[in-house]
Amino acid sequence: MKAGLDANAVAIVERVIVDSPYGRLLGLVLESCEPDRVVVRLPYRKELTTLGDTVHGGAIAGLVDSAATAAFWAKSALAPGSRGTTIGFSLSLLSAGRGVDLVADARVRRRGREICNGEVSVRDAKGADVALAIVTYKLSS
Repeated sequence: MKAGLDANAVAIVERVIVDSPYGRLLGLVLESCEPDRVVVRLPYRKELTTLGDTVHGGAIAGLVDSAATAAFWAKSALAPGSRGTTIGFSLSLLSAGRGVDLVADARVRRRGREICNGEVSVRDAKGADVALAIVTYKLSS
């Protein structure tokens, strides 16, 4: 689950991002974590739906942003005092997430000195594509 990452990076991903107040509100669960890649699950809950059993697009966007942020922080040798923020976000909702958990697979595609680019795919528990996102992030110390 945490291959190749130092304890500080894992703690940031688990505690600061996934277990943040917003992560807890969504109920996010860290499924796997490795350098430049994380998998995060959004458990289905009625409170996250819009019509019937359809998961609200805002909840999906929150899953995507949290998973992408976790992937950008999933690197060894983070400088003390590092800071980061999402600076760009493009989300395509491909199909409805209906009545099942959603899983985000977030991967870093490019790391610059401060600017990182990543991709997040979201699938439902049955493996159907739900969303695809491109995320740009600024990570600096």
